[in-house]
Amino acid sequence: MNVAAAPNWSEANQRYLAASLEHVRRRLEACAHQDATTEAGLDSEAGSGNDAAPTEWQLSAPPALQTICAAFELTPFERDLLLLCAGLELDARFAPLCAALAKDGRGARATFSLALAVLENPHWSAVTPAGPLRHWRLLETDGVQSLTTAALRIDERILHYLTGVSFLDDRLQGLLTPLTSPRVIAPSHAGVGQKLADIWSHRSSGAWVAVQLCGVAADGKIAACAIACAKLGRQLWRLRAADVPHPVAERTALARLCERELLLSHGALLVDCDTAPPDAIERAVVPFVEELAVPVAIASRNPLSALSRTTVRLDVERPQTAEQRALWRAALGPVSEKLNGQLEGLIAQFGFDHAALESAAATADGEDDLEATTRRLWDACRMQARGRLDGLARRVDAVAKWDDLVLPGPQRDLLREIAIHLRRAVTVYETWGFAAKSARGLGISALFAGASGTGKTMAAEVIANELNLDLYRIDLSQVVSKYIGETEKNLGRIFDTAEQSASVLLFDEADALFGQRSEVKDSHDRYANIEVSYLLQRMEDYRGLAILTTNMKSALDQAFLRRIRFVVQFPFPDFAHRTEIWRRVFPVETPTQEIDPALLARLTIAGGNIRNIALAAAFLAAEEGTPVRMGHLRRAAQNEYAKLEKPLTSAELGGWT
Repeated sequence: MNVAAAPNWSEANQRYLAASLEHVRRRLEACAHQDATTEAGLDSEAGSGNDAAPTEWQLSAPPALQTICAAFELTPFERDLLLLCAGLELDARFAPLCAALAKDGRGARATFSLALAVLENPHWSAVTPAGPLRHWRLLETDGVQSLTTAALRIDERILHYLTGVSFLDDRLQGLLTPLTSPRVIAPSHAGVGQKLADIWSHRSSGAWVAVQLCGVAADGKIAACAIACAKLGRQLWRLRAADVPHPVAERTALARLCERELLLSHGALLVDCDTAPPDAIERAVVPFVEELAVPVAIASRNPLSALSRTTVRLDVERPQTAEQRALWRAALGPVSEKLNGQLEGLIAQFGFDHAALESAAATADGEDDLEATTRRLWDACRMQARGRLDGLARRVDAVAKWDDLVLPGPQRDLLREIAIHLRRAVTVYETWGFAAKSARGLGISALFAGASGTGKTMAAEVIANELNLDLYRIDLSQVVSKYIGETEKNLGRIFDTAEQSASVLLFDEADALFGQRSEVKDSHDRYANIEVSYLLQRMEDYRGLAILTTNMKSALDQAFLRRIRFVVQFPFPDFAHRTEIWRRVFPVETPTQEIDPALLARLTIAGGNIRNIALAAAFLAAEEGTPVRMGHLRRAAQNEYAKLEKPLTSAELGGWT
């Protein structure tokens, strides 16, 4: 054949497969007709059965059959047995020959007994579960007859692969996701990808080294792994840790299928543990990874200490400010030129890496003016960050404004100062060099102390609303666990997830965790102090604002208070402040009649109770179809006081109608 006229790989693969099938078919035919002469002639050809393929063609890759034989280390007998089962699916001439050789009237089928009798160089080890044909599930048995007479069939994924049609196994659909290199990548993440490529490319003849990609930059770990696979010419697949089954049999079956798929696709596996609960990692992921003898990387915030196989740890940090600036400019293209200083605000507030950044940048419209473009990008960034936190904390719709907040002047000034620290963080930390001088204690932490209803949550809303940030409320009484170490894990997941958005985090009911540091008498006392220290350390490191609320500031240890940047005391409102709260409590749309804020201010209750009374009175008035009057407020106040188990005195009701 003329080399110039060589077919493409698909056509050449088909010819190679057809020639290989013909070799096996002729063995069947010779045995079926018991023609000694033909069989002798076949034997002389059989020695060159592998040479039936068009070896003179310059193929871009080996034929599929050769790839399978090399990947799963098949012997010539095992290869021909695989072809025997494939021939029953692909060549109509195989069926009558197999039926004739079986001589039991049970139809055309391939069996180990038939293979041992007909094919060359037979060996019993091919039948065992440890042999590659059954271990890798290249062949399946019907499980009814005895081992040697059970019907064999080729796995569908393997059959299609032999014909040159390669696709993901149906059983892995929805579990394995193909990944490609991002369009833009931070140099630090590209460097990690190069290290990973070097580790895998210098593998010795032994087992593959499992690489642990640690840190909070989830997208960065994916990007680094994708870069490594692109350099090595491998297909990267991602498996979420939550999808690894816990039962041993199911986990082993999945590991076998994944490993087989990676061998066929010349791939690598990234096991994504970033969103998995710790118990799922310990119980399922660790033994799953132990079974894999292919290139595998594990993406997790912390290293998996339980792994017994050889591992290498690579840390993947979030892109620094300069890298983020370059990533934004690359993702935005010409639009970045008109943003100028506005881009710095996005960089300061949202610690994105590749995927989230590109998704947000895709919303920018070059036709919009500067303000519209900035607002569109900001909103897109909030939406990108929001989905990751919604499963860990409750998002509060921050609609309150400064006019809604009634507090003494010093407290209002301190709250405005907190907002200034958030707004000007990049200028002070990056431009003016405070971050380079010391990276410790750059987080903005605050303690809001005061009785219930004095405005602590509203103050957090006001700050979040002014800065156009999301506010997430975390009930510390639900986060704290009686099991040692679980509280830190719960807090760690919240802070790690919040890092990309720099949202305002409101840790409610801090009294569940804080308290006077007592003498350490047992392990529980020691770990209680560790939990508090861990929370304060994460607050100090958090790039956004973290707020603790408490009803009992006096119960807090002074050593803990020294580590919090702002402490705001929310006093119980006096008569003047209660009067002002009553003046502002009703929306302008609410119809009111003869409401006297000064009389209402005689009720010695906090702002939260005032809002409850106003809302209840509005419902009473709406039911009657009248404006809100003092009578409605009196009934609502009586109900509120009953709820508080507090007597409503005649002095408080004096002058009411």
